[in-house]
Amino acid sequence: MTDVSMVQLYCGLLVDDDALYSTALRKSLARRGIELLLAANSEEALRFARAQTLEFALIDLRLQNESGLSLIEPLRKSNPCMRIILITGYASIATAVEAIKRGADNYLLKPTTADTILRTLRGEAGAATEPQSTMTPLSRLEWEHIHQALSETNGNVSAAARLLGMHRRSLQRKLAKRPGPERSGGEAEDDRS
Repeated sequence: MTDVSMVQLYCGLLVDDDALYSTALRKSLARRGIELLLAANSEEALRFARAQTLEFALIDLRLQNESGLSLIEPLRKSNPCMRIILITGYASIATAVEAIKRGADNYLLKPTTADTILRTLRGEAGAATEPQSTMTPLSRLEWEHIHQALSETNGNVSAAARLLGMHRRSLQRKLAKRPGPERSGGEAEDDRS
């Protein structure tokens, strides 16, 4: 991986199926001189990665019926120097560890600012650290626990339900009810994506 702290970033890729978020982030980065190509799924993302050289890729964890985790390795193979950052509103320790194991350079929580993304891409110390509440809501802890079980069972919902001691349908209902991203007190910041 390349040290990009001294490199000017010009062109990157955002893989996210949320059109509103993607457009807002593209505008925010464009004001900072960064071109951001948008892909809603892994097929589009890989097509962009093969067609041109990209300095970085921002990948959402949840892409409709896909996992952004599965996109990390093919993007890394297409360009070993590309900075890859997983961005998600549904964070868990298990997915953060899995993302790094698969070759991601970092992991950020939505919502995040364009400036935080740029500092993270440049590898600046402490860039990914945003203010966090000292207490994690119970719904978030449950979500992380469920995703740890899913990670340990390679995404098999029935096996994860057995591991968690619950019925498969109950687990499916919980997965359909994702907890919202936490909001910190100082969120009135401009360019919040």
